[in-house]
Amino acid sequence: MINSVRNTVLSVLNKNNYGYISPSDFNLFAKQAQLEVYEEYFSNYNKTINAENTRTSGADYADIKKALSETMESFLVSDSLIPRYSNNYTIESMNKFYLPSLVTTGNEAYMISKIMYYNTKIVQSQNTVVIQNILHDDNVDFVDLGVSIGDIVVNLDTLESTFVLYVIDNINLEIASDIFTSVGENYAIYSSSNLSEIEKVSDGKIALLNSSPLTSPTTIYPAYSISGDTVTVYPSSINLYGMVNAIYFRYPKEPKWTYITINGSAVFDQTQPDYQDFEMPQEDEFKLVMKILQYAGVSIRELSVTQFAIAQEQHEQPTFSQQQ
Repeated sequence: MINSVRNTVLSVLNKNNYGYISPSDFNLFAKQAQLEVYEEYFSNYNKTINAENTRTSGADYADIKKALSETMESFLVSDSLIPRYSNNYTIESMNKFYLPSLVTTGNEAYMISKIMYYNTKIVQSQNTVVIQNILHDDNVDFVDLGVSIGDIVVNLDTLESTFVLYVIDNINLEIASDIFTSVGENYAIYSSSNLSEIEKVSDGKIALLNSSPLTSPTTIYPAYSISGDTVTVYPSSINLYGMVNAIYFRYPKEPKWTYITINGSAVFDQTQPDYQDFEMPQEDEFKLVMKILQYAGVSIRELSVTQFAIAQEQHEQPTFSQQQ
């Protein structure tokens, strides 16, 4: 979709010889436009809830909330939080974890939905054979241990996690991601059926709760607080990688229109390793074009381009966001 958006933007700009935007400028504008559209999903979802409460929302094909939910859920991910120390499986006194980020989980968190605590460790051991997307361990019996589909598998050495797709036999599990690359890597498996939601509290409140044995968090009723890029979980016994899992909305990946130069002209080439398309659905292409045109109009100092894009965005009303 990104090449179609760029071609449309350039076509509008070139129609009246307004000017040209370079690939680097286009990528900057595309990033900002995608973020704007992304954040509108959440405000629009709130509007649909208000519309439902006032009984002014539609149903069936006019059910805007359903379409918004499906789009938003494509950005909803679940990741095990990374502890703020190494060799986490040997340290029992720390309970601090990094918030999801590109460095820790590979995704930047836009909004935390829930943080869960997996309170039952089924097994901790080492793999004995390396097979792609397979956890093989000759020293345990996965069937006898009760490992089942959906259980969380964590590599305690590389701090990567995945889940069980299928219990092949007593010593082999099919896993969703290939997180084991060498023999002898430490791993743990947590039951996906034994979990509880961790309650979020402020730093001030957690101090008061911990001051009394009657109100302090327990493994049955855990709590967490956030300070900077750190999640602190209580009680402190919740401190190992794989125990704490965040369900959150991630930011969309930064779009990048990639190209090769032929006869002095930039020609679209999506085979480049850093190529990244928009993550928006097709129906948002119009909005992306109009928002990029607004940035381009400011960049080339053509007020008429910006005014045209704003007018079109308001007039066409292609989605719910322009109807409110």
